[in-house]
Amino acid sequence: MHSQIYEYEYDVNVVADDIDEMGHVNNAVYLKWVQAAVLHQWRRLAPQEVAAAHLWVALKHEISYRRPAFLNDHVDVQVVLEKLSGARAFYQTLILHGDVVLAEVKSCWCCLDAITRKPVRLARDIAARFLSQP
Repeated sequence: MHSQIYEYEYDVNVVADDIDEMGHVNNAVYLKWVQAAVLHQWRRLAPQEVAAAHLWVALKHEISYRRPAFLNDHVDVQVVLEKLSGARAFYQTLILHGDVVLAEVKSCWCCLDAITRKPVRLARDIAARFLSQP
């Protein structure tokens, strides 16, 4: 199954714990934001019982840092599910401050059965929720 879906936005306010010794957001924090945005989208679109029965684990992140973010900045994390293939989901994420791109991230995630911890495909009706605009 494969198709591009709508953009999902997740808002972040930069806090003191996000800042490193260089005075800007630590690079690892960007990945924390990507994870939070992807999982927030999952919990918002999947029925509660389906969300509870599945886990997502990141298999790969490819990140390009463009500009730093600073304390008290408001950051938008925009995720787009580009493709579902088997148990894998491929995301493109932009992290922005206003119109300025701070980072671009390509990610591959794997859906797991929450009990067996084995990879599992999403049922077609659940996948369809992510492959069409709400």
